[in-house]
Order: sequence, then structure tokens, then C-alpha cells
Amino acid sequence: MQAEDARYLKRKVKGGSVDVHPTEKALVVNYELEATILGEMGDPMLGERKECQKIIRVKNLHDNSDLTALAREIIDKCKLIHPAKLPEVEQLLYYLQNRKEAAPAKAPTGKTQLMDKPEDPGIDATEVDEVANINDVDEYLDMLYEDLPDKVKGSALLLQLARNPDNLEELFQNETVVSALVRLLREDWKRSTDLATNIIYIFFCFSSFSQFHGVILHFKIGALCMTIVEHELKKQKMWLEELQKKKKAYILFGRSCEADKNSSKLRDDYEKSLKKYDSLIRKQEQLLRVAFYLLLNLAEDLKVEMKMRNKGIVRMLVETLDRDNFELLILVVSFLKKLSIFIENKQEMAELNIIEKLTKLVPCDHEDLLHITLRLLLNLSFDSELRSKMIKFGLLPKLVNLLNNENHKLIILCILYHISLDDKAKSMFTYTDCIPMVMKMLLESPEQPDMELLALCINLAANKRTAAIICEGSGLKMLMKRAFKFHDAFVMKMIRNISQHDGDTKNLFIDYISDLCTAVLNGECDDFALECLGILGNLTIPDLDYELILKEYDLIPWIKSKLQPGAADDDWVLEIVILVGTVCSDDACARLLADSNIIHLLIELLNAKQEDDEVVCQIVYVFYQMIFHEATREIIVKDTQAPAYLIDLMHDKNAEIRKVCDNTLDIIAEFDEEWARRIQLEKFRWHNSQWLDMVETRQAEDMSDGYMYPDDNLDPYLQDADILDRPDLFYGPDGYDQGVMLDGHLTPEYIDDGGLYNGNMDYYGRQGYDDYDDYEPYVRPEAHIGFVDGQPVDRYGRAMEFGQYAPYASDEDDYNYGMR
Repeated sequence: MQAEDARYLKRKVKGGSVDVHPTEKALVVNYELEATILGEMGDPMLGERKECQKIIRVKNLHDNSDLTALAREIIDKCKLIHPAKLPEVEQLLYYLQNRKEAAPAKAPTGKTQLMDKPEDPGIDATEVDEVANINDVDEYLDMLYEDLPDKVKGSALLLQLARNPDNLEELFQNETVVSALVRLLREDWKRSTDLATNIIYIFFCFSSFSQFHGVILHFKIGALCMTIVEHELKKQKMWLEELQKKKKAYILFGRSCEADKNSSKLRDDYEKSLKKYDSLIRKQEQLLRVAFYLLLNLAEDLKVEMKMRNKGIVRMLVETLDRDNFELLILVVSFLKKLSIFIENKQEMAELNIIEKLTKLVPCDHEDLLHITLRLLLNLSFDSELRSKMIKFGLLPKLVNLLNNENHKLIILCILYHISLDDKAKSMFTYTDCIPMVMKMLLESPEQPDMELLALCINLAANKRTAAIICEGSGLKMLMKRAFKFHDAFVMKMIRNISQHDGDTKNLFIDYISDLCTAVLNGECDDFALECLGILGNLTIPDLDYELILKEYDLIPWIKSKLQPGAADDDWVLEIVILVGTVCSDDACARLLADSNIIHLLIELLNAKQEDDEVVCQIVYVFYQMIFHEATREIIVKDTQAPAYLIDLMHDKNAEIRKVCDNTLDIIAEFDEEWARRIQLEKFRWHNSQWLDMVETRQAEDMSDGYMYPDDNLDPYLQDADILDRPDLFYGPDGYDQGVMLDGHLTPEYIDDGGLYNGNMDYYGRQGYDDYDDYEPYVRPEAHIGFVDGQPVDRYGRAMEFGQYAPYASDEDDYNYGMR
């Protein structure tokens, strides 16, 4: 069929049923539209039939409305409803009048499905009575070239079509319509908020499907939307400033003594401006919502999202958080949550004080907004600085109060867990009801509690103040009962954290030593038994009889068996060494362990675990504990090589190991002179290592040049000789004369600090000074340095051999030196 054959177009509308809208105060009119193309002879050539709907909103419906008059008015204005359906329409209106609207804020009774992404904007910037038809696209296109009211109407009709996904493909293929909408948005968006909202909404409908993103990006609609949003945010600030000025003037004038008439005029002006401001804000928020939603859809492409970030999308979103529109806030917080996974965006949010703004939304009456806000806070809580700000702005008690809400419990537990990672923040939980609440959750939970709950409890138990609250009453007893009942390693880890704190809480574990020892001995190297062993290692209680425990449960053979190479995992070995260090605080226990050859096992373990700093540190601590006791000190020093290993570890890279080694070696040096000298020598070697290397290198160079010849009868420089008794190492061959200088008259410090020999030569090739006039020799009591009774010295106080040089004759002849 050729297009010119279609001469006539016949449209037929057939009315259908009338029903109520499921959520709004509106009637839904169903009708059937049939379009037929007639040929030259009036015969139908092509026909199409389509089911359509028209929504009639009755916003002014209230309890006192006259339903009969309202139904008659609706039928008169809507030709799609037959007058015979007046009773039916009246009945539907009565139903709408008595139908209860869903309250936006209801206390949750159970778990519900909450939205992670906002819904379709679902708004019409401009409501039109006419029902749009896909066949009339050209008419709507012509409206876009008319005056502003016609442009707004035409864009609203095109929006009706675009909201139906079935029409998007056809609209997309009409390049004229798309180009006209782009041009109109670029040229007239400042003239009408309604027009801009309609056109952006149309492109939002396209952006819901990824295949249309290319065209939207081609026309740079995203960049234009960001420009519009930036402009609208600035306008809102100007409106607010003007409103605040009028409010301030009204308040100040109301306090003055002038006439009430002027005060009343200012009040009316302020109230009128306030109403206008609210109306403008509502329209502006519609525009912001569709614009942000369009940008959110386009941000599926990370490259596009990066461009948005460079243009300031994070700042715009954070500024919008000050609004009160729930739907807009849900969208904005969702967008921020998507952006917050990148550290650059998170840092910018932190600079814009996003935590302070989000604190106002927790809690809120809108469940979906609260849910998505908590999700954003969870993303931000990975940053320690932002966690500190959550504490600063009082978010912690608000989160704790929401723990009873099943919809948000897991998310809040995750946030609280992140906050509890900081040691300073743990004590802040004592000012909330968090500890009793999580204890109740833990004790009432089934066999497998939520991991988020367990992780939070384990962290809280690591703080002394919170641990004391946990143990109040029968808290520790209930935890022990649950841990042994379910063989729960995580609950036992929580108890282990409690056991590490000094004070009254540690004494509470005395009643459970029997259970813990039995669990350790009967455990098959599982995590539960390991935590029990860790608790025993933490029980540093002065009045506890460790000897009785070792003997009653026969722990020494068990300890020796586990310390054998390869007998146990590293975690078990470490905890056993810690336990040995704990029981060694008792004199009798230290003697038992020393007699059972534990020290030699520890030395073997030290050789095998040299790279494990934690194991090494704990073994050194065992030696430190045993050195304290006279009964074991002799065994450590005389019968083992433990002091030698301690000397080797004295300069370890780990600061804690060095600290324990130094303290232990100090005790050894105090009680054994031989080891004291070896320790002193090693410390000297370490502190003067660079100087010793220099001397050794210099000797090797001199020997290679033939200036010195090795003598087998002389001790080497740095091997078996005692360095502290070798003054020749301090001065070198040029600056030391064995027959003239007395031991101790000239020290290495004098050479280094005074600069006696600086490398320069005088006229005769002797070692000299840079400036004779500035030289002032160091003076000791009653003599110059290097003075020997009856021995001549040169002009600088240096000792000379007899017959070498005569003193100078006069000051005028500085170089007139003669031989005697």
C-alpha cells in the first residue's frame, strides 16, 4: 500500500470499565481506541486497535464531599464515561472517600523487603486532560515550536507516551522529535521549570534502558542536566536568603514600638513569600529528582561517572541532603552510596561534612530512606576519620537505639563493628545501652549467631571498661555456659579477650580453671581448645597456685610433647609458650619446668622459629621470668646457652624483643661477671661498629700496600683480643707512639671532637692544623695533653722524642726549627 492511497483516517473510541486507582485518589477509565485508514472509495484499508487508560485524579475529595455532584461533574467532563454509569462512579468515589491511605511511617513488625534503589519518579510536572496518542506525535512536535504554554503541553503529551516502554522505540526512531526536545531543553530550560522537568523526564525514560544511553551521551544531555542542577541549587540559596531577610525584618520590627499596622504588613509579606517559596521548592525538587535519576542511570558507565565527579556531582548531591523531600532524599542517598565505593569520592564527601548531614536522617520516619542511609554509612564507616566523626556528631546512641529494628539490625551491627575497631571508640559504648542489648541478642540467639554480632562482641570484650560491664551479674557465667554447650570458638574468643584485663574480672576465671584445662587436654587441636589455652595463658593472678595446676592436670608432659619440633601448629606452640611464661612467675613452677628440660626445648624452638617475632619474643620472656628466681637463674646462666642467644637477639629489628633482651641481660650481668664482660664487649662492638669497620679496612689497605708486615706473634685487631684493652686501635699508626704516650692520656673522643689531626700537612710533611692562630689545646689539670715529665714538646704542646726537634727560637721565625 502506498502512503498516497490513504486519503482518510477514521478514529473510534469505545468506552470500557471504570475502576479506582490502587494507590492514588483517582479513577481509572479503560477504553479502546480503534484507528482505521480508508481508501479512495471509503473502504477500510488498514486498522489498528489499542487498549488505553485515562486517569482522573480527584484530589479535592474529602470526608464532606458531595459524591453525587462530583460524579456528575466527572461524567460531564470525561466523554469516555457513559452517563448511565453515574451510580457506579458514585460508588467508586464513596470507596475512595473511605479508603485509608497507607501511612508513610509505620513501625516495622517484621522483616520486609526494602528498596536499595529508588522507584520511578512517578510525577507529572504538568497534568493535561488530553490522552496522548502515538499516532499524534507530529501534532505534539508542532506544539514544541509554538509559544511557551503550547511547548509545555506538547512536552507533557510526549512524556505520557515516553512513560510507556512500548512507545520508546518508536519515539527513538523519530530523529526529529529527539532533536527538537534537545534543542528546546538547551534554549528554554531557564524560562520554565515545568518544561525542563518534562523534557528531562522524557530522557530519563530513555535512560532506563542501556541501548539508548549512546544517543543521550551524544547530545550531552548529562552535562546539560548538571548545569541545570547547579543553577537550581544556586537559585534555592538566593530564595532562602531573601526569605530569611524578610523573616528577620518581621521579627525585629515586631519587637519595636511602632504601629501594629506596619508589623502586620511585614508579617503578611513574609507569609506570602513563604508560600511562594514552598511552591517553588516543590517544583524545583521535581526537576532535581528527574535530573539526578537520569544521571544515576547514565553513571552505569564508570567513565561517565568519572566525568560527573570532575564536574562536581558529589558536592551537588551533598548539598541536596538538606532538603526534606523523602523521595528526593532516597534518590540522592542512593547516588551517594554508589559513589562512596571510590576513595576519591569518599574523601570529598568527608570534606563536605557528609556525616553531619546524614546524622539528621537517622532515625527518620521513612523506612526506605533510613535503610539506604544506613547502607551509605556502612560504606563510609570503613574510614577511621569518618568513624570518629560518627562518634563526634552523636550517631552512636542513635544506631544503638535502632538495634531492635529487624529491618536494619544487620547493617547497624556492621557499622557498630567498624566503630569498635578503634580503641578510643570502644569506651564510648559504655555510655549507651549497646552492651546489654548485644549480650541479650547473643545469649538468646540460636546455635549459630550472626557473625556480625559475634564480631562486635569480640571487639567490645577487648576494652577493660566494656569487659567489666559484660561480666556484671552472671554475665561471664552465662557466656561460659553457652560456649561449652555449643563448643563455640567465637564466644570463647570473646571470653579470652575479657581474660586479658587486669583487675577483678581476671579473678572470676578461677572457678573455670578446671573446665578450661580439661578442654585443652581433651581438645583435638581445634579452635575451641586453642582459645581455652589462651585464657589459661592470660591468667596472671598473684594468688593462684600454678604448681598445683601443673601437677593436678599433669600439664608438664603435655607441654613437652607439644613443644617437640613439628608436634603442633604454630598457633598452639605460641599459646603454650605464653602459658609457660605465665606459670614461670611462680618460683616452684619455674623450678619444675627448668628441671624438666623445658629450657633446652625452648632453645631448639628458638632456632627453628627465628623468623617468627611473636614466638621469639615470648620465648625470651620465659627466660626473663626464670632469671628472676634464684632456683632457676643458675640453670639458665651455667647450664644452657640462653644468654648467648639473648646476646644475639640484643640488636633484633623488633623493638619488643630488644626491650625484653636488654632487661634480661641486665639481670644476668648483675649476677655473673664473666657474662657481664661479654655483654659489655658486645654492646661496645655494636655501638662502635662503624669505627671498627673503618679501622679494620685501614689495616687491610696498609698491609696490601706493603707499609705494614704481619707479625704472627701479634694479636689481630678485631678477633680474639679484647677491644677495650687495645689503645692502638684508637689512634692508628701515625698518631700513636708506644714508647712515649701514656695509656689514657689521649682518647678517641679527643681525636674526633677536638680535630687534632685534620688531614693537612705542615711545611715538613707533618700532620697539622687548618688555622694555627685559632688552635687552643685542651687543658687537663696541671698539664697539657700529651705532656710527659722531662720530655720536650713542640709549640702546639705535642710530645717529641729526645733529640728529634728543638723548640722554636723566636715567634718571628715560625719555621726556624733546629736540631740539638
